[in-house]
Amino acid sequence: MTDPAAPTGQQYIDSAITLLQRVRDEEGAAVTAAGAALADAVAGGGRIFAFGAGHSSLAAQDLVYRAGGLALVNLLSVPGAVGVDVVPATLGSALERVEGLARVVLDTSPARAGDVLIIISLSGRNTLPVEMAQHARTLGLKVIGVTSVAYAKETTSRNSSGTFLKDHCDIVLDSKIAVGDTVLTDPGIPAPFAPASTVVTSGLLQAVVATAAVVLAERGVTPPMLRSGNVDGGHEWNAELIRTYGDRIFWQQ
Repeated sequence: MTDPAAPTGQQYIDSAITLLQRVRDEEGAAVTAAGAALADAVAGGGRIFAFGAGHSSLAAQDLVYRAGGLALVNLLSVPGAVGVDVVPATLGSALERVEGLARVVLDTSPARAGDVLIIISLSGRNTLPVEMAQHARTLGLKVIGVTSVAYAKETTSRNSSGTFLKDHCDIVLDSKIAVGDTVLTDPGIPAPFAPASTVVTSGLLQAVVATAAVVLAERGVTPPMLRSGNVDGGHEWNAELIRTYGDRIFWQQ
């Protein structure tokens, strides 16, 4: 519980912890399934891609070339859709509503049948993530969606199909984030504030990657985990992974 008398910073951290505890308690089966899906891809010669638009891209980027993370996770990039790497920043939001864009991105990407695509979209209501999931499945990819299911209950889809990201995934991870993505209010502040989706979504996905690593080890497969370049021998370790898995790593090309 958040103590309203606690300092603001503590209230935010307590709120984030509460959400992470909900995810831990309610999404365990989905985390296990998603981790197994990543392990299957690694062991079976597949590749892993992660996509997120706007601030959802932050959690996707956190999986790529990450110390302690799987070397085979690649960012599926949609130029301009990150939202904060272009001017105006609002262009990213506009691109999320463009029909047909997801199909073009996937058809020109290295993704192929048997790969895994992680799609991160807090609301899951915009055309880009919805059509990304739809088309990925037609191409034979396994789709893991990370979204807040609350949006599908409390908002309307912006895609002509009337559906949400969650409707087109093999596995859904529900971040439990409330509509609006804020956890604090104050009488002197006219809008709710303090978003928590990045904290929770990144936590969820790191739990999935950790699960995948252990599943691989249990199967007798050495998981291709990156080491920090800031520890002795880290760059050499990572260079060997790149040599071994170069045909499945696209962030180096």
